[in-house]
Amino acid sequence: MTTDQTTQPQRDVHKALLFEIAWEVANKVGGIYTVLKSKAPVTSKEYGERYTMIGPLSYKSAPLEVETLEPDTPELRLTLESMKERGVKYLYGRWLIEGAPKVLLFDTGSVFSKLDEWKGDLWNIAGIPSPPNDTETNEAILFGYLVAWFLGEFVAHERKAAIIAHFHEWLAGVGIALCRKRQIDVTTIFTTHATLLGRYLCAGSVDFYNNLRNFDVDQEAGKRGIYHRYCIERAATHCCDVFTTVSHITAYEAEHLLKRKPDGVLPNGLNVVKFSAMHEFQNLHSVSKDRIHDFVRGHFYGHYDFDLDNTLYFFTAGRYEYRNKGLDMFVESLQ
Repeated sequence: MTTDQTTQPQRDVHKALLFEIAWEVANKVGGIYTVLKSKAPVTSKEYGERYTMIGPLSYKSAPLEVETLEPDTPELRLTLESMKERGVKYLYGRWLIEGAPKVLLFDTGSVFSKLDEWKGDLWNIAGIPSPPNDTETNEAILFGYLVAWFLGEFVAHERKAAIIAHFHEWLAGVGIALCRKRQIDVTTIFTTHATLLGRYLCAGSVDFYNNLRNFDVDQEAGKRGIYHRYCIERAATHCCDVFTTVSHITAYEAEHLLKRKPDGVLPNGLNVVKFSAMHEFQNLHSVSKDRIHDFVRGHFYGHYDFDLDNTLYFFTAGRYEYRNKGLDMFVESLQ
């Protein structure tokens, strides 16, 4: 054991700090926003002030969703002041949702001048290419480098508590590879909610699950123009300390497409507030159903007339992707 290892105090794992990193923190662009928002009350209750969510700064939505605060610990203040001195713009505050978690949002545009330098560095350290015209990947690289920059400086100031960094989806994945390469003293978790290549394969007319073992993943990603994104996702998968998915079928998918078997499955959960009075629920249900009936009458009557009292309505809350979300299977099963 070296002298440094002997003298360096161990971090307190019982009062660990948790950073949850995702592109959709206070930034509603897809389904992960709902996942984060619905789990925040439980996580905030368990971790309290030791929990902070990190995302990109959207000047369109952040002013409506976040209450601005001053950094509330010396370690955080020193880290953010250092980054601000070097041109990084950010917003720190509380997300105005149930649980009121602290959020740190970075303005990727404030470091756009570093994009080419960071893309070159990513190629040199990880062999990950990045075409110039993919705006989404460029944003993911800027965001990943900002997160790694923050974590690297923060752990230098915060020496007592263990630090957990939980990353969601490939858009946050660059930060994981950088944490591993730079040997930043944080424990990293990567959660994929659906593999990137799996989404593209399912959207096409491919017998996906029966052929899952046989795909040449590099070739398939290349044919679809997402090889560089796939490389980011796969690097995050292999560089994280703990790899998780949200379902067993996604775990099976990840094992074959990302070449790592997940360490665990963390199902998505929504906190549904139950009605305390059954009559209140029944009244709302009746009012809502009458409104649906009115719409159907106006939309279909004269062309299609049917008995509304003998009609069942089905809804989906997923994206409008006929095959990818399984609507084709559902319609077929109705017969």
